[in-house]
Amino acid sequence: MFEITMLFVARFKRNKMKIINQHYVNGRFIPSIGTEEMDIINPSDGGLIGKVVLGNEQDIATAIASASAALPTFAQTSRAQRMDYLQRLHDALMERIDDLQEATMVEYGATVQRSRWSNQYAAETFLYFKDILKDFEFERNIGQSTISMVPVGVTAIMTAWNANSGSISVKLAAAIAAGCTVVIKPSEMSAIQSQVLAECFDRAGLPPGVINMVHGRGDVLGTVLSTHPAVAKILFTGSTVVGKIIARNAVDTMKRVTLELSGKSPNIILDDAHLETAIPMAVNVAFMNSGQACIAGTRLLVPEPLLPEVKRILLETVATQTVGDPHDEHTVIGPMASQKQFDRIQHYINLGIEEGAELLAGGPGKPAGLQDGFYVKPTIFTGVNNDMTIAQEEIFGPVLSVIAYKTEEEAIAIANDTIYGLHAYVSSSDMERARKVAAQINAGRVAINTIYHDALAPFGGFKQSGVGREGGIYGLEEQLEPKVIIS
Repeated sequence: MFEITMLFVARFKRNKMKIINQHYVNGRFIPSIGTEEMDIINPSDGGLIGKVVLGNEQDIATAIASASAALPTFAQTSRAQRMDYLQRLHDALMERIDDLQEATMVEYGATVQRSRWSNQYAAETFLYFKDILKDFEFERNIGQSTISMVPVGVTAIMTAWNANSGSISVKLAAAIAAGCTVVIKPSEMSAIQSQVLAECFDRAGLPPGVINMVHGRGDVLGTVLSTHPAVAKILFTGSTVVGKIIARNAVDTMKRVTLELSGKSPNIILDDAHLETAIPMAVNVAFMNSGQACIAGTRLLVPEPLLPEVKRILLETVATQTVGDPHDEHTVIGPMASQKQFDRIQHYINLGIEEGAELLAGGPGKPAGLQDGFYVKPTIFTGVNNDMTIAQEEIFGPVLSVIAYKTEEEAIAIANDTIYGLHAYVSSSDMERARKVAAQINAGRVAINTIYHDALAPFGGFKQSGVGREGGIYGLEEQLEPKVIIS
């Protein structure tokens, strides 16, 4: 299999067209039964760089059967065995880290910095879970009972296109650590990245059937995964709209679900914040991953008296947000992932103008000199009120809405006035005050004076931003069921 992997690498580096027509099932790459083809487009220039053959219901059913057959034995593996498997997965990803980074830039349009960090994080995730396993208590005594934490079963992993390797790896690592077998359905828009990952999984040498991956559409494969009786658990990252469909499908067989969904994160600048630090950080948190991030702080809440100064710093900062070729080390914002995503963002920018928001920077259309790819202008609106569509709906692009507030209580009320609750940010020179504000925000995570991602802490949202948590010990426990033996 390693020789085949090396051949794929050579083709990936030499040729422009990539043809992906196999799925990874039961420890080997097999031809797709499904025949539908989808173009793979380079978002940097709109050019065709490959095709992926999409699996059908039979393809995914075969993968589920493979995972089901492997489960009884894998569920009985020892702690030491699973720790070894996690180490192997880490090592396999690190062997291909350059290919993963290149695929992320070419297929998705991630910047050099983003592709480097995201794939490094994906590899390190397996080591985090290896470390968690060292001291994790799979058996606990409560009263007269012994509680055994047992694998939940066959797990379906479904992910979005904006954080392919990291989103897959954090779910896969938890499942392997728990003793669960998996079927992965990555976004069809991430076929090249996912193919490299599948080759890494094969290289790691886990038992056949433990890890399976099928390329295909969510409305086809996702429907089977969310209704099939052999699937016990679903780990999904994507939009709230799709998450609700999955939850409805899953309830008939009482599947366990962990859903990491949409966000519209507030970023509260308190009146004692150091603006020269807080505002550039606010721009970075809004435009992270070219704005295509569920945790992006796209609602910037600022004290009304500080608005003129905030505007000045915003303009200075946005001027440094270079838009361009993802391979250029100076690029901060790359292209949007697709024509569809570009059109969506243009719709919201035009809607913001129609709703009466003040256009401080950016606006409709593409930046000068970047007409071929799916590039957008980093856009900042001021004069936004929280009832506007651009303040309520997830845009998923580099568009920031600035909302002025009069009191701290009003800022908290605005922050919570959303159907989402994934992430939030607070900036202040008084940590005690910031913590009191953070405690009142309805979000799964609140970052104070930082954009740091704590990989060991649970990640997930309140309200319509999701159900359950992934990452760290909480992510591991989501893959386990407590079994009680009373004696």
